[in-house]
Amino acid sequence: MKSMTCKQLGGACDFEFQADTFEEIAELSKQHGMEMYQQQEPAHLDAMAKMQELMKDPAAMQVWYNNKKREFDES
Repeated sequence: MKSMTCKQLGGACDFEFQADTFEEIAELSKQHGMEMYQQQEPAHLDAMAKMQELMKDPAAMQVWYNNKKREFDES
């Protein structure tokens, strides 16, 4: 089992996600993001806005995803 933090994934806090695959980590991060959105947590809302900007460029988003997956695989 490996772990990554919210900050490592572009988020705003040190909450740690643990899973066997990067895809599972991504899903846990998504759930955490939804919880923070529901709470309207300002730092997470800022981080989400930055991620939304990145997502407007599919090529940049793919590079980001590949880099994070590689980081997970190498840890």
